[in-house]
Amino acid sequence: MINRATYQAAKIVAPLVEEHFATLLEEASAAGEIDLAPQPPARVIEAIVDAAFWVSLRKEEGHSAKISLAFLPPEQSGNALLFKHNLPLSPNILTKIAPGVERSGVYLGVWHDGYDLYVWGTTLTMPNCCLVVDVSDPALLVIKHRRIHGFGKFTNVAVLKGEQIKLINQKKAEKIGECPGILISLLDLAGPSDHNDYLNVMIQLAVSMRAHGRGGAVLVVPQNTREWEHSVIHPITYHLTPSYKGLANLVRKDRSVASEIYLQAALKKEIEYIGGLTAIDGATVITDEYELLAFGVKTSRAHSNEHIQEILFFEPINDVAAVVIHPAKIGGTRHLSAAQFVFDQKDALALVASQDGHFTVFSWSEKLNIVQAQRIDALLL
Repeated sequence: MINRATYQAAKIVAPLVEEHFATLLEEASAAGEIDLAPQPPARVIEAIVDAAFWVSLRKEEGHSAKISLAFLPPEQSGNALLFKHNLPLSPNILTKIAPGVERSGVYLGVWHDGYDLYVWGTTLTMPNCCLVVDVSDPALLVIKHRRIHGFGKFTNVAVLKGEQIKLINQKKAEKIGECPGILISLLDLAGPSDHNDYLNVMIQLAVSMRAHGRGGAVLVVPQNTREWEHSVIHPITYHLTPSYKGLANLVRKDRSVASEIYLQAALKKEIEYIGGLTAIDGATVITDEYELLAFGVKTSRAHSNEHIQEILFFEPINDVAAVVIHPAKIGGTRHLSAAQFVFDQKDALALVASQDGHFTVFSWSEKLNIVQAQRIDALLL
Protein backbone atom coordinates (compact mmCIF):
# COMPACT_ATOMS: atom_id res chain seq x y z
CA MET A 1 0.00 0.00 0.00
CA ILE A 2 2.64 2.53 1.01
CA ASN A 3 6.33 2.74 0.11
CA ARG A 4 8.74 1.42 2.73
CA ALA A 5 11.07 3.81 4.50
CA THR A 6 14.78 4.24 3.83
CA TYR A 7 15.29 5.86 7.26
CA GLN A 8 16.05 2.85 9.48
CA ALA A 9 14.78 4.39 12.73
CA ALA A 10 11.35 4.81 11.10
CA LYS A 11 11.16 1.07 10.47
CA ILE A 12 12.13 0.28 14.05
CA VAL A 13 9.84 2.72 15.83
CA ALA A 14 6.71 2.35 13.65
CA PRO A 15 5.33 -0.91 15.16
CA LEU A 16 6.00 0.37 18.69
CA VAL A 17 4.13 3.59 17.99
CA GLU A 18 1.28 1.63 16.34
CA GLU A 19 0.93 -0.41 19.54
CA HIS A 20 0.88 2.76 21.64
CA PHE A 21 -1.91 4.34 19.59
CA ALA A 22 -3.93 1.13 19.50
CA THR A 23 -3.92 1.01 23.32
CA LEU A 24 -4.52 4.75 23.63
CA LEU A 25 -7.55 4.77 21.33
CA GLU A 26 -8.99 1.58 22.83
CA GLU A 27 -8.81 3.02 26.34
CA ALA A 28 -10.23 6.37 25.22
CA SER A 29 -13.14 4.69 23.45
CA ALA A 30 -13.86 2.47 26.46
CA ALA A 31 -13.93 5.60 28.64
CA GLY A 32 -16.64 7.08 26.42
CA GLU A 33 -14.44 9.68 24.71
CA ILE A 34 -15.65 11.02 21.38
CA ASP A 35 -14.08 12.76 18.39
CA LEU A 36 -11.19 10.29 18.29
CA ALA A 37 -8.59 10.26 15.54
CA PRO A 38 -8.15 7.22 13.26
CA GLN A 39 -5.77 4.45 14.28
CA PRO A 40 -2.45 4.94 12.42
CA PRO A 41 -1.08 1.61 11.11
CA ALA A 42 2.65 0.90 11.27
CA ARG A 43 3.21 1.29 7.52
CA VAL A 44 1.63 4.77 7.62
CA ILE A 45 3.67 5.80 10.66
CA GLU A 46 6.83 4.53 8.99
CA ALA A 47 6.14 6.49 5.79
CA ILE A 48 5.29 9.75 7.58
CA VAL A 49 8.36 9.54 9.83
CA ASP A 50 10.55 8.72 6.83
CA ALA A 51 9.30 11.73 4.86
CA ALA A 52 9.68 14.01 7.91
CA PHE A 53 13.27 12.87 8.50
CA TRP A 54 14.44 13.60 4.96
CA VAL A 55 12.67 16.96 5.03
CA SER A 56 14.51 17.83 8.26
CA LEU A 57 17.87 17.56 6.44
CA ARG A 58 16.87 19.97 3.68
CA LYS A 59 16.87 23.74 3.52
CA GLU A 60 14.70 26.23 1.68
CA GLU A 61 16.40 29.56 1.00
CA GLY A 62 18.97 28.83 3.69
CA HIS A 63 16.46 27.86 6.40
CA SER A 64 15.96 24.37 7.79
CA ALA A 65 12.44 23.04 7.38
CA LYS A 66 10.24 22.84 10.49
CA ILE A 67 6.85 21.28 9.93
CA SER A 68 4.16 19.27 11.72
CA LEU A 69 2.40 16.39 9.97
CA ALA A 70 -0.95 15.18 11.34
CA PHE A 71 -2.60 11.92 10.25
CA LEU A 72 -6.31 12.59 9.79
CA PRO A 73 -8.94 12.86 7.04
CA PRO A 74 -10.11 16.36 6.00
CA GLU A 75 -13.59 15.80 7.45
CA GLN A 76 -12.11 15.57 10.97
CA SER A 77 -10.19 18.82 10.72
CA GLY A 78 -12.86 21.44 11.32
CA ASN A 79 -12.36 24.70 9.42
CA ALA A 80 -9.38 23.57 7.35
CA LEU A 81 -7.48 25.03 4.40
CA LEU A 82 -8.03 22.49 1.60
CA PHE A 83 -5.90 22.19 -1.53
CA LYS A 84 -7.78 21.79 -4.80
CA HIS A 85 -5.31 19.08 -5.78
CA ASN A 86 -3.80 16.76 -3.20
CA LEU A 87 0.01 16.86 -2.90
CA PRO A 88 2.19 13.75 -2.69
CA LEU A 89 3.90 13.13 0.65
CA SER A 90 7.40 13.70 -0.67
CA PRO A 91 10.40 15.52 0.86
CA ASN A 92 10.61 17.85 -2.15
CA ILE A 93 7.00 19.01 -1.82
CA LEU A 94 7.16 19.31 1.98
CA THR A 95 10.37 21.35 1.85
CA LYS A 96 8.81 23.84 -0.57
CA ILE A 97 5.70 24.36 1.55
CA ALA A 98 7.54 24.39 4.91
CA PRO A 99 8.15 28.18 5.14
CA GLY A 100 4.41 28.85 5.13
CA VAL A 101 3.43 26.30 7.79
CA GLU A 102 6.27 26.43 10.32
CA ARG A 103 4.35 28.55 12.86
CA SER A 104 3.30 26.77 16.04
CA GLY A 105 -0.18 25.25 15.86
CA VAL A 106 -0.27 24.81 12.06
CA TYR A 107 -0.44 21.19 10.85
CA LEU A 108 -0.20 19.65 7.40
CA GLY A 109 -2.99 17.11 7.08
CA VAL A 110 -1.95 13.69 5.78
CA TRP A 111 -4.35 10.99 4.57
CA HIS A 112 -4.39 8.11 2.09
CA ASP A 113 -6.38 6.91 -0.93
CA GLY A 114 -5.87 3.25 -0.15
CA TYR A 115 -2.53 3.12 -1.92
CA ASP A 116 -0.59 6.32 -1.37
CA LEU A 117 -0.32 8.95 1.31
CA TYR A 118 -1.01 12.55 0.34
CA VAL A 119 -1.17 16.03 1.88
CA TRP A 120 -4.67 17.49 1.57
CA GLY A 121 -4.16 20.91 3.21
CA THR A 122 -3.52 22.55 6.58
CA THR A 123 -5.47 22.69 9.81
CA LEU A 124 -5.38 24.38 13.19
CA THR A 125 -7.59 21.78 14.88
CA MET A 126 -7.65 18.01 15.04
CA PRO A 127 -9.47 15.17 16.80
CA ASN A 128 -8.40 13.67 20.12
CA CYS A 129 -5.37 11.34 20.15
CA CYS A 130 -4.32 12.40 16.65
CA LEU A 131 -0.87 11.25 15.51
CA VAL A 132 1.50 14.18 14.88
CA VAL A 133 5.10 14.04 13.66
CA ASP A 134 7.05 17.25 14.33
CA VAL A 135 10.24 18.25 12.54
CA SER A 136 11.93 20.19 15.36
CA ASP A 137 15.52 20.48 14.04
CA PRO A 138 17.71 18.75 11.47
CA ALA A 139 17.48 14.99 12.13
CA LEU A 140 15.31 15.64 15.22
CA LEU A 141 11.72 14.37 15.09
CA VAL A 142 9.05 14.15 17.78
CA ILE A 143 6.13 11.72 17.53
CA LYS A 144 3.26 12.94 19.68
CA HIS A 145 -0.51 13.14 19.95
CA ARG A 146 -3.11 15.67 20.94
CA ARG A 147 -4.29 14.93 24.46
CA ILE A 148 -7.99 14.62 25.11
CA HIS A 149 -8.57 17.24 27.76
CA GLY A 150 -7.97 20.54 26.02
CA PHE A 151 -5.35 23.25 26.36
CA GLY A 152 -1.79 22.21 26.97
CA LYS A 153 1.25 20.59 25.49
CA PHE A 154 0.83 17.51 23.31
CA THR A 155 1.87 14.17 24.78
CA ASN A 156 5.18 12.89 23.38
CA VAL A 157 5.38 9.24 22.35
CA ALA A 158 8.90 9.05 20.93
CA VAL A 159 11.85 11.29 20.06
CA LEU A 160 14.13 10.40 17.16
CA LYS A 161 17.53 12.05 16.77
CA GLY A 162 19.39 10.53 13.84
CA GLU A 163 19.71 6.84 14.60
CA GLN A 164 18.90 7.38 18.32
CA ILE A 165 15.37 6.44 19.43
CA LYS A 166 13.90 7.57 22.75
CA LEU A 167 10.59 5.81 23.34
CA ILE A 168 8.73 7.42 26.23
CA ASN A 169 7.91 4.96 28.99
CA GLN A 170 4.75 6.33 30.58
CA LYS A 171 4.61 3.81 33.42
CA LYS A 172 8.27 3.92 34.44
CA ALA A 173 8.04 7.16 36.41
CA GLU A 174 5.17 5.80 38.50
CA LYS A 175 7.34 2.94 39.74
CA ILE A 176 10.25 5.06 40.97
CA GLY A 177 9.69 7.13 44.09
CA GLU A 178 6.99 9.80 43.90
CA CYS A 179 5.96 11.23 40.54
CA PRO A 180 5.67 15.06 40.56
CA GLY A 181 2.52 16.57 39.10
CA ILE A 182 4.35 18.14 36.18
CA LEU A 183 5.68 14.73 35.14
CA ILE A 184 2.27 13.07 35.58
CA SER A 185 0.75 15.59 33.19
CA LEU A 186 3.58 15.39 30.64
CA LEU A 187 3.24 11.61 30.57
CA ASP A 188 -0.55 11.94 30.29
CA LEU A 189 -1.04 9.68 33.32
CA ALA A 190 -3.74 11.71 35.06
CA GLY A 191 -7.34 10.59 34.76
CA PRO A 192 -10.05 12.79 33.21
CA SER A 193 -11.21 14.03 36.61
CA ASP A 194 -7.71 15.23 37.51
CA HIS A 195 -6.50 16.36 34.12
CA ASN A 196 -6.73 20.12 33.65
CA ASP A 197 -4.16 21.37 31.18
CA TYR A 198 -5.62 24.85 31.40
CA LEU A 199 -4.28 25.09 34.94
CA ASN A 200 -1.09 23.11 34.36
CA VAL A 201 1.04 26.17 33.85
CA MET A 202 4.21 24.48 35.08
CA ILE A 203 4.56 22.63 31.78
CA GLN A 204 4.06 25.83 29.78
CA LEU A 205 6.58 27.60 32.02
CA ALA A 206 9.09 24.78 31.52
CA VAL A 207 8.73 25.07 27.74
CA SER A 208 9.12 28.86 27.94
CA MET A 209 12.25 28.83 30.11
CA ARG A 210 13.83 26.16 27.92
CA ALA A 211 13.07 28.13 24.76
CA HIS A 212 15.27 31.14 25.52
CA GLY A 213 18.35 28.91 25.47
CA ARG A 214 20.25 30.67 28.26
CA GLY A 215 19.51 28.14 30.97
CA GLY A 216 17.59 28.94 34.12
CA ALA A 217 16.01 27.64 37.30
CA VAL A 218 12.59 27.95 38.90
CA LEU A 219 12.10 27.12 42.58
CA VAL A 220 8.49 26.31 43.50
CA VAL A 221 7.82 26.81 47.21
CA PRO A 222 4.66 26.45 49.34
CA GLN A 223 2.31 29.43 49.52
CA ASN A 224 2.36 31.55 52.72
CA THR A 225 5.76 30.47 54.01
CA ARG A 226 9.17 32.14 54.20
CA GLU A 227 11.08 28.99 55.06
CA TRP A 228 12.71 29.02 51.63
CA GLU A 229 14.57 32.21 52.55
CA HIS A 230 16.84 30.15 54.83
CA SER A 231 18.31 28.51 51.72
CA VAL A 232 19.22 31.63 49.73
CA ILE A 233 21.85 34.34 49.96
CA HIS A 234 20.75 37.71 51.36
CA PRO A 235 20.12 40.41 50.44
CA ILE A 236 17.94 39.27 47.53
CA THR A 237 18.41 41.86 44.80
CA TYR A 238 15.10 41.26 43.02
CA HIS A 239 12.84 40.46 45.97
CA LEU A 240 9.24 41.51 45.20
CA THR A 241 6.98 43.20 47.73
CA PRO A 242 4.16 42.47 47.35
CA SER A 243 4.48 39.32 45.30
CA TYR A 244 3.51 39.54 41.64
CA LYS A 245 0.09 37.89 41.19
CA GLY A 246 -0.55 38.28 37.45
CA LEU A 247 -0.29 34.57 36.68
CA ALA A 248 -1.86 33.52 39.99
CA ASN A 249 -4.93 35.69 39.41
CA LEU A 250 -5.48 34.16 35.98
CA VAL A 251 -5.23 30.62 37.35
CA ARG A 252 -7.75 31.49 40.08
CA LYS A 253 -10.11 33.23 37.65
CA ASP A 254 -13.61 31.82 37.33
CA ARG A 255 -13.66 30.23 33.89
CA SER A 256 -17.40 30.87 33.59
CA VAL A 257 -16.91 34.64 33.43
CA ALA A 258 -14.23 34.74 30.72
CA SER A 259 -13.89 33.09 27.33
CA GLU A 260 -11.53 30.13 26.93
CA ILE A 261 -9.69 31.89 24.10
CA TYR A 262 -9.09 34.99 26.23
CA LEU A 263 -7.86 32.99 29.21
CA GLN A 264 -5.49 30.88 27.13
CA ALA A 265 -4.01 33.95 25.45
CA ALA A 266 -3.66 35.76 28.77
CA LEU A 267 -2.06 32.70 30.38
CA LYS A 268 0.47 32.42 27.58
CA LYS A 269 1.38 36.10 27.94
CA GLU A 270 1.93 35.81 31.71
CA ILE A 271 3.91 32.59 31.37
CA GLU A 272 6.19 34.16 28.76
CA TYR A 273 6.64 37.14 31.10
CA ILE A 274 7.87 34.98 33.96
CA GLY A 275 9.74 32.64 31.62
CA GLY A 276 11.78 35.59 30.39
CA LEU A 277 12.90 36.40 33.94
CA THR A 278 14.46 32.94 34.26
CA ALA A 279 17.16 34.02 31.78
CA ILE A 280 18.58 36.33 34.48
CA ASP A 281 21.45 34.80 36.44
CA GLY A 282 20.09 33.11 39.57
CA ALA A 283 16.85 31.30 40.32
CA THR A 284 13.26 32.50 39.96
CA VAL A 285 11.09 31.75 43.00
CA ILE A 286 7.33 31.22 42.68
CA THR A 287 4.76 29.70 45.02
CA ASP A 288 2.74 26.57 44.32
CA GLU A 289 -0.16 28.95 43.68
CA TYR A 290 1.87 30.74 40.96
CA GLU A 291 2.73 33.98 42.79
CA LEU A 292 6.13 35.36 41.79
CA LEU A 293 8.25 36.10 44.89
CA ALA A 294 11.72 36.88 43.52
CA PHE A 295 14.14 36.32 40.67
CA GLY A 296 17.92 36.38 40.22
CA VAL A 297 18.13 34.53 43.56
CA LYS A 298 21.39 32.88 44.65
CA THR A 299 20.85 29.72 46.67
CA SER A 300 22.99 28.39 49.50
CA ARG A 301 23.01 25.47 51.92
CA ALA A 302 20.78 25.97 54.93
CA HIS A 303 22.92 26.39 58.06
CA SER A 304 21.24 23.49 59.84
CA ASN A 305 21.69 21.02 57.00
CA GLU A 306 24.49 18.99 55.42
CA HIS A 307 25.81 18.97 51.87
CA ILE A 308 23.82 16.76 49.51
CA GLN A 309 25.83 13.70 48.47
CA GLU A 310 23.52 11.75 46.18
CA ILE A 311 20.36 11.91 44.10
CA LEU A 312 18.22 9.37 42.27
CA PHE A 313 18.50 10.25 38.58
CA PHE A 314 16.36 8.82 35.80
CA GLU A 315 14.72 9.58 32.48
CA PRO A 316 11.25 8.19 31.64
CA ILE A 317 12.32 6.41 28.46
CA ASN A 318 12.84 2.76 27.62
CA ASP A 319 16.17 1.02 28.31
CA VAL A 320 17.43 3.70 30.71
CA ALA A 321 17.82 2.59 34.34
CA ALA A 322 17.52 4.83 37.40
CA VAL A 323 20.88 5.44 39.09
CA VAL A 324 22.03 6.93 42.39
CA ILE A 325 24.78 9.47 41.68
CA HIS A 326 26.26 12.71 42.97
CA PRO A 327 24.24 15.71 41.64
CA ALA A 328 27.37 17.28 40.12
CA LYS A 329 27.46 14.42 37.60
CA ILE A 330 24.26 15.49 35.81
CA GLY A 331 25.11 19.16 35.32
CA GLY A 332 26.90 22.21 36.61
CA THR A 333 26.42 24.64 39.46
CA ARG A 334 22.76 25.27 38.62
CA HIS A 335 21.89 21.57 39.01
CA LEU A 336 23.89 21.18 42.21
CA SER A 337 22.26 24.27 43.72
CA ALA A 338 18.77 23.05 42.81
CA ALA A 339 19.43 19.60 44.31
CA GLN A 340 20.74 21.19 47.53
CA PHE A 341 17.74 23.51 47.72
CA VAL A 342 15.26 20.61 47.48
CA PHE A 343 17.38 18.61 49.96
CA ASP A 344 16.99 21.50 52.44
CA GLN A 345 13.43 22.47 51.48
CA LYS A 346 11.78 19.10 51.06
CA ASP A 347 8.34 20.53 50.23
CA ALA A 348 9.80 22.49 47.30
CA LEU A 349 10.21 21.66 43.61
CA ALA A 350 13.04 22.83 41.35
CA LEU A 351 12.92 23.09 37.55
CA VAL A 352 16.30 23.47 35.83
CA ALA A 353 16.96 24.21 32.15
CA SER A 354 20.46 23.84 30.73
CA GLN A 355 21.85 25.88 27.86
CA ASP A 356 22.25 22.65 25.90
CA GLY A 357 18.50 21.97 26.08
CA HIS A 358 18.41 19.46 28.93
CA PHE A 359 15.61 19.97 31.47
CA THR A 360 15.51 18.40 34.93
CA VAL A 361 12.88 18.36 37.68
CA PHE A 362 14.14 17.97 41.26
CA SER A 363 11.77 16.79 44.02
CA TRP A 364 11.97 15.01 47.36
CA SER A 365 10.88 11.38 47.65
CA GLU A 366 9.44 10.58 51.08
CA LYS A 367 9.25 6.93 50.15
CA LEU A 368 12.92 6.62 49.18
CA ASN A 369 14.26 9.42 51.42
CA ILE A 370 16.28 10.98 48.60
CA VAL A 371 16.17 13.86 46.12
CA GLN A 372 14.84 12.70 42.75
CA ALA A 373 16.09 14.22 39.50
CA GLN A 374 13.93 13.47 36.47
CA ARG A 375 15.33 14.44 33.07
CA ILE A 376 12.29 15.44 31.00
CA ASP A 377 13.58 17.33 27.95
CA ALA A 378 12.39 14.50 25.70
CA LEU A 379 8.86 15.30 26.91
CA LEU A 380 9.08 19.06 26.31
CA LEU A 381 10.01 19.04 22.61
